[in-house]
Amino acid sequence: LRAVLKAVVDQTNVPYSVLGDINVGNVQMGGAYAAGARMAAFTAGFPETGPLSTVNRQCSSGLQAVANIANSILSGQIDAGIGAGVESMSLGGGVADANEAMVNSLDMNSIFENELARQSLSPMGITSENVAERYGITREEQDEMACHSHKKALRAQREGRFTEIVPVTTVVEDENGDEQEITVTKDDGPRPGSTPEKLAKLRAAFKKGGSTTAGNSSQVSDGAAAVLLMRRSKAVELGMPIIGVYRGFQVVGVQPDEMGIGPAVA
Repeated sequence: LRAVLKAVVDQTNVPYSVLGDINVGNVQMGGAYAAGARMAAFTAGFPETGPLSTVNRQCSSGLQAVANIANSILSGQIDAGIGAGVESMSLGGGVADANEAMVNSLDMNSIFENELARQSLSPMGITSENVAERYGITREEQDEMACHSHKKALRAQREGRFTEIVPVTTVVEDENGDEQEITVTKDDGPRPGSTPEKLAKLRAAFKKGGSTTAGNSSQVSDGAAAVLLMRRSKAVELGMPIIGVYRGFQVVGVQPDEMGIGPAVA
């Protein structure tokens, strides 16, 4: 998060004083990540006068952060701001202890008496299986889309289309326990060599006879992103390049045990 926040300022030269707010989306880190996000901003060079808040709308948290900043601009509250998102899955989300405490404090009897509340305990892999079964999405279709997605990402990498990716230097530990410093310059999720035939050999990961596998699921990743949003008149005044326009944002509620259908319904 620190790296992408710093890059926004370094690449645009936007004055800190223009940024009316920063909103950071995060799903899993403890304390709603409010303290961590503010510390990331400080270590990226942002002054204490810059306000910051965090938001959690599960998988859409980063998108919600962008929408929050855009709507603050539309309402006249601010002229510019940053919408961002961050997640660290290698740390297990950092919520194991918090989840245990929450579960221990829940009134499970009342939860199980309410069908939708009970569904809210559904693991994500099972919700994926529910969507596939209820909406007629076959294993073959999922594998085909997975292969197509990886091929497009790999082609975009080869053609240098991901120019917005910020190099991040970090320390990793090898299989011998030795640490070394590396610089990550591209996403390492896209897999070369994936074919529907290879993916067809993988077993279902969450349900016997199911269709969700390690090959057609989203990967477990660490990452962050940040977007600078600005009122058009302010962007013109500061000579900022305009590369996109905010038209709107829509959210809906769906059954918890098939939450993956949410984007289609929205």
